[in-house]
Amino acid sequence: MPIPEDPFMNRLPLQPVVLSGQIVRLEPLRLEHIQPLAAVGLHPELWRWTTTRAQTVDDIRTYVETALSWQREETALPFVTVAQSSGEVIGSTRFANIDHANRRAEIGWTWVTPAWQRTGANVEAKYLMLQHAFETLGCIRVEFKTDALNEKSRTALRGIGAIEEGILRSHMIVWDGRLRDSVYYSVLPSEWPDVKRRLVEKLSVAAGRST
Repeated sequence: MPIPEDPFMNRLPLQPVVLSGQIVRLEPLRLEHIQPLAAVGLHPELWRWTTTRAQTVDDIRTYVETALSWQREETALPFVTVAQSSGEVIGSTRFANIDHANRRAEIGWTWVTPAWQRTGANVEAKYLMLQHAFETLGCIRVEFKTDALNEKSRTALRGIGAIEEGILRSHMIVWDGRLRDSVYYSVLPSEWPDVKRRLVEKLSVAAGRST
């Protein structure tokens, strides 16, 4: 695809949007979400594999303010994850490291409070974001990265059909000073139909567990 003469013509059509599913609803992140996120997001296990961690409300405030500053720079589109059944905030996720010229975005910074894990909430959030990326934004690549030691995340990404591309050694310094190796995964438009099918199947299994 040739590059347009006007580089702004090639920008991804980013704008705050609500993405709704059966289990969760992804709403644009706002400062008003700091307290609700702190109420469900200070569990240590949520931050085990992240480069930063949240132990206090002020940490969550920094987390939210950073995400919103990236949004103003048009390199991120952050969300809160809301339970459809109750309307309560149960986590957060975002598009980030957005490369407009190359129509590329990363899905990450994702966590769901322990009480809502293994309910299909995280699976549906990924489904909604990938669908938005490929079917609305027109991305030609969506990527994920995770700590090489995080086998749970690596297994989940392989399970939806994301392609493992390799390891960047000593890629990041995590909150305890450890040098983290990061594993990259990606999904391309040609792979999205298969990934979509896998996600729908996983959501069907989750629905069966909840009945």
